[in-house]
Amino acid sequence: MTISRRALVALPLLAAPALAACSSRRGEETRDGGSGGAADGAFPATVTHLYGETVIEAEPTRIVTVSWVNADTVLALDLVPAGMPAVTWGGNDNASTDWIDAKLEELGAGWGSETAPTTYDESDGLNLDEMAALMPDLIIAAYSGVTEEEYTQLTKIAPTIGPLAANYTASWEDTLAAVGTATGRSEQATALAEQITADLAAVGEENPAVAGATFIAGTLGLADDSISLYVGEDTRPRFFTALGMTQAEVVTENTADSETFFLEWSAERADELESVLFYTWAEAGTGIEDFQANPLFAQIPAVADGGIVLTDDDHLTLSISAANALSLPWALEHFVPTVVETVQNVRG
Repeated sequence: MTISRRALVALPLLAAPALAACSSRRGEETRDGGSGGAADGAFPATVTHLYGETVIEAEPTRIVTVSWVNADTVLALDLVPAGMPAVTWGGNDNASTDWIDAKLEELGAGWGSETAPTTYDESDGLNLDEMAALMPDLIIAAYSGVTEEEYTQLTKIAPTIGPLAANYTASWEDTLAAVGTATGRSEQATALAEQITADLAAVGEENPAVAGATFIAGTLGLADDSISLYVGEDTRPRFFTALGMTQAEVVTENTADSETFFLEWSAERADELESVLFYTWAEAGTGIEDFQANPLFAQIPAVADGGIVLTDDDHLTLSISAANALSLPWALEHFVPTVVETVQNVRG
């Protein structure tokens, strides 16, 4: 699969996300972690996507996904894939994530067990042979950059849910709803979405300093003094907005249209980036002081005022840059407290 420019910036601008596949439990029914299985009368089910409609005639028992974000969503609905991608950028020692590992343990399918998923690397594109070998009865590519040609190839293996929006811009809510429909778990998906949304909103509701605080989400490149801003439907602005914060006016005014998801910003105009908080990805070992010591970045008001917040750990970066129904609860626990503390320190 050709990796688009959108894919390249879906994580830090200098690293492409791993694209991969997953399926349900090997050779058996999809492993259900206690959700009660598909609802009566849920099938046939129809999911609409960029390339048409996919009809699922009966409850799928061998699900394969394109992109580990879709695999996360399957797991969030208590279904264990038979195969899923190795997380090749930002993964832990299991070539996975901590939230995936925890969910697999919860479902009795931890790494090393007989029911653990098979993993393989798809960083260079769709691995059609391995996907086909898993004999799936459904392929999910709801959050992806799959082209129409690639979609056609996938449909030769199994019924496929194509991307809900172009180039990795499908929201986690829409992705969860689509997977819920496809697996006969729409009620569970709806309840989970409502819970996560409420938990995110509670951050602003319970912390007056956060509510309405302005933010800019971007990447500050210390090596080349570059500034890139995430805008529009990118996952990072959506994440901070969900906490009750407001995207800085300077970003909104310079966003060309709804299709724009990031823009380059001249470092000479750094002082125009007015906001309470500035979020940036950073390499491990990088500290706030490194950005404050940079003559150009120090002109960004939030950097000068101590309102910069970093994800200098790849897991933290993944949890919000590829946000989904499984990673967001983890981000709420491991990243949001830093956001709250930073905003409170700036706003008093």
